[in-house]
Amino acid sequence: MKTALIQLAATDDKAANLAHAREMIAKAAAAGADIVCLPEMFCCEYKNSSFVAHQEPHGGPAQAMLSEAARENGVWLIGGSIPESEGGRLYNTAFVYDRDGREAAKCRKSHLFDINVRGGQYFRESDTFTPGDRVCTFDTEFGRLGLCICFDMRFPELARLMALGGAWAVFCPASFNMTTGPAHWEIMFRSRAVESQVYTLGCAPARDEHGSYVSWAHSIIVHPWGNVLAQAEADEAIIYADLKREEAEAVREQLPLLSARRTDMYTLAER
Repeated sequence: MKTALIQLAATDDKAANLAHAREMIAKAAAAGADIVCLPEMFCCEYKNSSFVAHQEPHGGPAQAMLSEAARENGVWLIGGSIPESEGGRLYNTAFVYDRDGREAAKCRKSHLFDINVRGGQYFRESDTFTPGDRVCTFDTEFGRLGLCICFDMRFPELARLMALGGAWAVFCPASFNMTTGPAHWEIMFRSRAVESQVYTLGCAPARDEHGSYVSWAHSIIVHPWGNVLAQAEADEAIIYADLKREEAEAVREQLPLLSARRTDMYTLAER
């Protein structure tokens, strides 16, 4: 399964962002990608006022573009995330489209990014968003894959539930900042990969030093053994890796973390 993570910068011009993302999706597809992933909030700036200004209901312009791009290029497409409105509420939502452009999954960010780092960043996603409440997986011709959004990846229980549910790779559109990124970005993806014996893939926006939110960038792909297969720098880029389900299965056989769990002592159950 050839995977492409598109690290692009977003401005406050939604139409321009959608057009640019569409061009990059076509470029990744032309390079042979089977599944393509965009960053968190690829269609607008990462700030609460932009989330409100660029929200859209089901079937809105960002979703329409993603569906068309998946169909035109014959790829599986994880559409980063967008501000999705439903029933008077706003969600940070990732839509997945199959090779025919049909919606295959929808994942709403379940752990909202409310932080106050001493000497670092203050931000409250919950001022705008409502949290999702589902563990997200979807089925492809390559097997079952997992999906979460940014802050969700900090919670090992979530990745473990995806693995126990059959996922062998977990995708994560994300946007760590210049405080949390250098400290935790790589080690977090490597930790989740080793703990749950899955490939982990973090797709971030490119860095804009003059933006309202400065992304750490460094989109990353990690093997289930914990080694980094590919990692971007700060600028716009597409990174690729060939993921092999049999390698994830081999790691689980060699180091039986999942099968050796003491479920007589503890359990992890999706409600």
